[in-house]
Amino acid sequence: MSPHASDLSRRTLGGAAVAALGVAATTSGTGTARAATSRETPFRAAADRRSRRPNILFILGDDLGWADLSSYGAPHIKTPNLDRLARQGVRFTDAYSGSATCSPTRFSLYTGRYPGRTKGGLAEPIADRSVGLDPNHPTLASLLRGAGYSTALIGKWHCGYLPDYSPTRSGWDEFFGNFGGALEYYSKLGLGGEYDLFEGDAEYKDLRYYTRIVTERASAYVRRDHGDKPWLLNLNFTTPHWPWIADGDEEASAEVARRIRAGDRRALFHDDGGSVEKYTEMVQDLDRSVGQVLKALKESGQEQDTLVFFASDNGGERFSYNWPLSGNKASLQEGGIRVPTIVRWPARLRGGQVSHEPVFTPDWTATLLEVGGARPDRAYPLDGTSLAGYLLRGEELPAGRELFWRVRGERAVRRGKWKYYRGKGGADQLFDLTADRREQADRAADEPELLAELKAVWERTDATLLPYPV
Repeated sequence: MSPHASDLSRRTLGGAAVAALGVAATTSGTGTARAATSRETPFRAAADRRSRRPNILFILGDDLGWADLSSYGAPHIKTPNLDRLARQGVRFTDAYSGSATCSPTRFSLYTGRYPGRTKGGLAEPIADRSVGLDPNHPTLASLLRGAGYSTALIGKWHCGYLPDYSPTRSGWDEFFGNFGGALEYYSKLGLGGEYDLFEGDAEYKDLRYYTRIVTERASAYVRRDHGDKPWLLNLNFTTPHWPWIADGDEEASAEVARRIRAGDRRALFHDDGGSVEKYTEMVQDLDRSVGQVLKALKESGQEQDTLVFFASDNGGERFSYNWPLSGNKASLQEGGIRVPTIVRWPARLRGGQVSHEPVFTPDWTATLLEVGGARPDRAYPLDGTSLAGYLLRGEELPAGRELFWRVRGERAVRRGKWKYYRGKGGADQLFDLTADRREQADRAADEPELLAELKAVWERTDATLLPYPV
């Protein structure tokens, strides 16, 4: 282990001082956040518990920032349902997305590998029909289905378009949602003006507010009688992704749709719309929607044996609250990749806990495969580390393990408390994230050996990935 490696893995099992740090890191002086975190204790596995293989409800918000939940410090956004989920499970403070934009992170989740392992993962994000997730590549869904799970994806896919790419070609038994990266919430028009709401591979007409439709579908799925089979539901909201249209904003919706139909290629980006208040409304709607699905899960009698995971696909966007992190979506600064992450599994995990372990999207793929009794395909080795031993048996994660990211023009590696980062300016920087989450105190000159070591780690990993197309 490097002498510079963090002692975070030991600290997560430490005493009350660590819990106090976790609370201070997220309260931002607000009563709501303080109430959500004040009773948290440092994570400790409940190694003596046993249960059957869990159902898996994997929920993604879209472009939700790290501090956009009141339990993560937002002073002006109220998220009681997600705060309750955190109190009932484990809240992660140092969890990351697999990349800084939508589709690469989804590639890393579905494959358990760095986005750069596959051609489709090089698009940041996918914007046309030329690439997608190869139907021959094993996925979280195909591997769990092979282990006896029913599988469904509801909501945003963004891993390729018909006719070549679809969730139903990559291991999901059922799909209901949109193929593209964004859509207008009422008309369902996508970036190219196409209608983008599908059931399976067929268009499905419903002009109600999209988040309502997705919430209804997900609630119906978890209430369904699945017999003796466990199930995986990937529930991918588009909320709070632009355009900045909340439930009831039909006039704004009609104007954006009119501009899309008139050929305005920037209409859906809604550059001239939105506000902090509108964004707050959308995040709170996401929270209510998650609450409705969780209510359906409880009423179905499956809550105890269902592992619920909630996170964002990448960092926040224009109106997101990311303090104290720097950067946002599309950047490998903390604000672009650190995301709120909550895991609840009543049968196996104690509630009211907080973990400060650095983890990222491919780790969750490996974890879910293990708890679901599915074996990865040896021809496609995973880049993530299963957290099942840490979460369920109290095992420490490998000392000094590295998390790796690459996007065009930026690079990053995290090892323990240290982060190596090179932005588009080209300077190699080193940050101690325990002392400086805002990434303002560059320690490169103080730790030249560590900087060189982490830079070499990045370059060795990068050499194993596909190059970006010129």
